[in-house]
Amino acid sequence: MSDQPSRKPSATERNRALYVISVAAELAGVHAQTLRIYERKGLVAPARTSGGSRRYSDRDIALLNRISELTNEGLNLAGVKRVLALEERVAILERELAETRDAAAELVAETRRQYRRDLVPVQTTDLVPRRGAGPAAST
Repeated sequence: MSDQPSRKPSATERNRALYVISVAAELAGVHAQTLRIYERKGLVAPARTSGGSRRYSDRDIALLNRISELTNEGLNLAGVKRVLALEERVAILERELAETRDAAAELVAETRRQYRRDLVPVQTTDLVPRRGAGPAAST
């Protein structure tokens, strides 16, 4: 057992192209020719070495697994491509929404802080005379 706590790989590590096509195919549970088809159809874009060999990253492997899930559910590759594009768009919109919510919350908090600065304590006893008190009551 390792003494170091497990950590989540960074985005750079997930994007590092490590696997040759045969290893990637095995990890994804498909044939290497299937990966070539996916690339031709624009579903995956592996990195290339200077010699032109494909190299797949952990992120590519996760994408290949998602493609397999969708094709196993009965989608053709055109449908898979559309679903992947929509999922990416949803992820972008969710990030934008979270950023907008954070910005709105900060603006609300700042506005509340401004309100507190504008408040001035007032003694309410001096504002309204009591009945029967004051100069008019003595006459």
